[in-house]
Order: sequence, then C-alpha cells, then structure tokens
Amino acid sequence: MNMASSASGRGGFLLPPAAVVVLVLGAAVFQARGAPAVACVPRVFSFGDSLADTGNFPFLYGNDSREPALRRPYGETFFRRATGRFSDGRLIVDFIADTMGLPFVRPYLSGGSVEDFAYGANFAVGGAMALSSDFFRGRGVPMGDRMHLGIEMKWFRNLLDLLCPVDRADCRGLMNKSLFLVGEIGGNDYNIPLLSRVPFEKIRTFTPSVVAKISSTITELIGLGAKTLVVPGNLPIGCIPNYLMIFKSDKKEDYEPETGCLRWMNEFSQYHNKLLVDELEKLRKLHLGVSLIYADYYGAAMEIYRSPEQFGIEHPLAACCGGGGPYGVSITSRCGYGEYKVCHDPQKYGSWDGFHPSEAAYKGIAIGLLRGTYTQPSIATVISGCPQLTELGSSVEHKNCSTVLQITIVAQVIGWLLFFHQFL
Repeated sequence: MNMASSASGRGGFLLPPAAVVVLVLGAAVFQARGAPAVACVPRVFSFGDSLADTGNFPFLYGNDSREPALRRPYGETFFRRATGRFSDGRLIVDFIADTMGLPFVRPYLSGGSVEDFAYGANFAVGGAMALSSDFFRGRGVPMGDRMHLGIEMKWFRNLLDLLCPVDRADCRGLMNKSLFLVGEIGGNDYNIPLLSRVPFEKIRTFTPSVVAKISSTITELIGLGAKTLVVPGNLPIGCIPNYLMIFKSDKKEDYEPETGCLRWMNEFSQYHNKLLVDELEKLRKLHLGVSLIYADYYGAAMEIYRSPEQFGIEHPLAACCGGGGPYGVSITSRCGYGEYKVCHDPQKYGSWDGFHPSEAAYKGIAIGLLRGTYTQPSIATVISGCPQLTELGSSVEHKNCSTVLQITIVAQVIGWLLFFHQFL
C-alpha cells in the first residue's frame, strides 16, 4: 500500500489518517498481546501419527515421489512450504506448544545434539499405528511393515541416552517437568483395515488391543519419570470426507441429522474412546502422583461440525484440496496428486485433504482442549501457573480472545483519531 505523506502549517508534520491507523493498529496489537508468553512447561514430547507429525515423515519417505504431503500445496496456509505436516498449516501440537510459550516441537529425526532437543521432541510419524504390522498379519489382514508406537518409544529411549549419557536416572527430573502428548494414535489401526475392506465386525475386535498398547506405552513413560501426560481420543471418523464418499449410503438413518456425518462410524470412534477413558481411570488408580489428562478430540471436533460458523468454517464436511465432488474428494485423484483442485480459502473448510483436518479445524480443536472444556481433568488446573491457559479458559467464546480484544481497542482508538483529525 502506497501512502503519500502530508504536512500542515498548523503545528508541523502530521501523519495522514491511513498511516495513523497503521501505527495505532500495531500499538494496539502489541498492547493486547502483552509480553511474550510465559513458558508453562520446559519441554514437550509428542507421539502419534499424521495428526501430530511435525516433520519426521520426510526423513523416512523423502525420496518417495508418490507422497504429496512432501510438497505444496501442503503447508501453504501458515508455513508457505511443505514441512511434512499433513495439513495446510499448523497442527494441534503446534497450537499447544505455542500456548505453552515454547517453539514448535522439533521432529526427532531432524536433530542430533542435546541442544536440538532443548524444548522437547516429536516422535510422531504420518501413517504410524499403535500396533505393529505383525499383529494384523497374525489376524489375516495383509499389511506391509509400518511405523508403530513401539518404534517411536525406541526413539524416545535413544533420546534419553543422548540427554543423559551417564545415568538414565538423571533424566527423571527432566521427565517430571515435561508435558507428554501420547497421540493421537490408533486411528490408522482402523483406517488401513477399513480401506482394505476388512469386515467392520472384525475391525472392532482390534480396539481392546489398540487401547492396551496405548496403556502400556503410558505405563512405560511413567516408569521413566513422566508426570503429566495428555492422551487424546479418536476423532469422529464418520465426518471424514473420504469416508463419507467411500461409504455413501442411500439410507437416511445412516447419517446424523445434526451434522450429516456417518452415524455408525462415529459410534465406533466413541467405542474406542470409551475403552480408552476406562483404561485411563484404571491407570490413575495405579499412579496416584501422575496427571493423566484425557483429551476429548471427538467432543472438540463435534463442536465444529455442529456449529461451524462459530469457527469461521463454511464447509465442515468438505476437503479444500482434492478431486471435487460434494465432499471435495474423488476416487481418481487426491490432494497433490493427479487432477486435483485447491480451494481459495482453506480456513473455510473443515478438512484439508479429505483425511486430515484443516488448520482452521485443528485450531478450533486446540482451543477447546486448552480452554479445559474438552480435557479431563482440565489442563489448566493440572498445569498451574500458566497465565495464558488461565486467560483462555476464562473466555466464554470460541473466538481467539486476544484477537477480539485487539479489534475492540483498534476500533475505539481509530474512532477517537478520526474525530480529532477534523480539528487538526
């Protein structure tokens, strides 16, 4: 924007109204944001799949030209480049780290020194499962070797050897103060069999084993010294555009009237989440000094599907990037591959590529978690002395509180300036 300067004979140089507005906008935003966020925890360690991977995927599959997530348009909204994240921008783990006053969590495979992991590490990998491929092959489900939670835990133990080379016990203090995000994990244990058309009744029998693996991982982390762990449940998979296309039904009763999501698939997500919640309750009784926080991804996401307008989303069940059609996806093409299309504004879509949420949806879910509405117990009560969590939790709106405050201040100041400018 080009703005010509102006002068006045009454008191010397004066900025034009437009320039004043720009300066005031900057001042108001700075005032609303205040000082840099306090670091509520010293570091974050994260495990999971593509919903949490901040960049390990390229180190494992960077030479595979069939992987569109390794190139644009992935990452275009926030990073302006592909980072290995399976979205157009930031993920839930990014919003959590930012709110905690920390940098984005570094992918484990991108570092090699103690200094690289000063603020924690992310072990999540796109496509990872909770269970190993052997589990599924042993049950007649054809599957090649895939990343799984056991390998991510092996990486974590290797990192502890790097951080505490002399005595692993020296890491207990580090672990005690860190925040652990154990998931989301387990979704691919269902996605891959579902896409392979394994009978749904058989897939349902996998859930107790998936939850048991998550539980054993939590137990191992606690044994290593972890004291604060956030354990996410499954998202409402009946609202995933690709599933809405693949399992399209002519029966009205197969869909939730309030959201348009597939009822039977969402009921399965709730089944997984119930088993997980029950397991966490058992673990709490065994580890009284540990904070186990259930992150209700399902409930937070359903807020978006029920009231998308509160999040600025106009197409909650459609993919921004894909092959078109009513859900923004098609059989013949996918985001970044084939004859795909990209929407003009990803922030108005609930899904980025048909399987993964958009940054706008991730942000909405993260706000629900950080406000404490969808964490049990509330994350703000567990992580005490975190002013940004307290401020966020006190808001009764889904909108970003600081943004609302900024707009209010700017509007008031601009009004005053325009009023007085007529007398200058």
